[in-house]
Amino acid sequence: MKRKPAAASAPRQGLTPTEAARAILADVTALPLERVPLVEALDRVLAEEIKSPTDIPAWDNSAMDGYAVRGADVPQGTEARSGGRAEGEGIVLRVIETIPAGKFPTRALGSGECARIFTGAPLPQGCDGVIRQEDATPLAGDQVRIDNPRDAGRNVRRRGEDVRRGATVLVEGTPLAPAHLGVVASLARADVAVRRRPTVAILGSGDEIADLDERDAILAGTKIASSNTYTLLGLLRQNGAEALNLGIAKDDPADLRARLRKARDADLLVTTAGVSVGEHDHVRTVLEELGLQLRFWRIRMRPGAPVGFGLLDGRPWIGLPGNPVSAMVTFELFVRPAIRKMIGHRGLFRRSVPVRVGEPVTLGPPLRHFLRAVVTPEDGTLVARLTGPQGSGILTSMAKANALLIVPEDRPHVAAGEALRAIFLDETVQVEEPPF
Repeated sequence: MKRKPAAASAPRQGLTPTEAARAILADVTALPLERVPLVEALDRVLAEEIKSPTDIPAWDNSAMDGYAVRGADVPQGTEARSGGRAEGEGIVLRVIETIPAGKFPTRALGSGECARIFTGAPLPQGCDGVIRQEDATPLAGDQVRIDNPRDAGRNVRRRGEDVRRGATVLVEGTPLAPAHLGVVASLARADVAVRRRPTVAILGSGDEIADLDERDAILAGTKIASSNTYTLLGLLRQNGAEALNLGIAKDDPADLRARLRKARDADLLVTTAGVSVGEHDHVRTVLEELGLQLRFWRIRMRPGAPVGFGLLDGRPWIGLPGNPVSAMVTFELFVRPAIRKMIGHRGLFRRSVPVRVGEPVTLGPPLRHFLRAVVTPEDGTLVARLTGPQGSGILTSMAKANALLIVPEDRPHVAAGEALRAIFLDETVQVEEPPF
């Protein structure tokens, strides 16, 4: 994903979340193509148009186990004619052959004739319906009695009724689900073109942060567990990216530089913490020393205001806040769409849905807020209730939430029952433009 650096310009500050999302995506492009075996293509994004080289099904075939008949011999509501003969209330036909799936008929049906047939087997010439086997009684010799002609003219799958030769079956940008794999296999295709999975390098920072190998220090309260590492690793895997874990850098420029150099082959660099204005926040400074073209930093939102974005050697960098909730919320709004664009998705953002607020909400600064909420259906509408305290360090609030409640900056007070919008965190419907 290397590209020629653009001319330097002053970084922007105080963007709205929508402006920030659009600015990031303007500098993100889809990754190169690769061909993968069909068996490995689940959840990848198709990077080519697929046309059918054949009709599907390739021939008229039976949709039932039963008897292939001519409609003239089993007219509904009448006795037999055209060669068939009545026996009681049934119609007796002569069985000329048996056609299992995988075999082809040897001759056409004549007057008063039928063929024993099984699901998927090609229909003999002259057949225009299949009587299910439970509506027929085999008789002595080569005869069968049709007890109920209700399926005359039915249970036939016509050639090309699913796909016509030359038709576009799948379009570029289709996320490949199990049914899509089956469709591609039906076209005798063993592989597909997809976008390469992005490698995303993640780096935490802070002398107070420790990985789980320092368990004793964490439990003693002298260190803080790097929960961001594990939430980000999970989010990257969940969204189809490969993770490159650079570990936790000390509040030391030399350590930061050494770790950041290991991200040179990554498609996207994501850091947490160190982009604020504290005297120990070195990430932004070190990145600029390494050639970062800073596009913006700080967004008018809560949680997650200290977000930075720029290009380092032509590769996108997104700097997330260090607080666990802020990191997860900003990943959802800014990192996830960038990954989806790299992979080739058309829909980049989860859609928002209208909800009613189930309790009064009072907010502080005039910022766009993304509150952790549980949204449930009540009396025909969706009702959102907060998960509890909304501090950016309360990670359990994210574990409880199924949605982010969006409160615009001009709504410092929201009464119970008022209408807002929310983003379900497991929403599968994606949209191209940011819904926030």
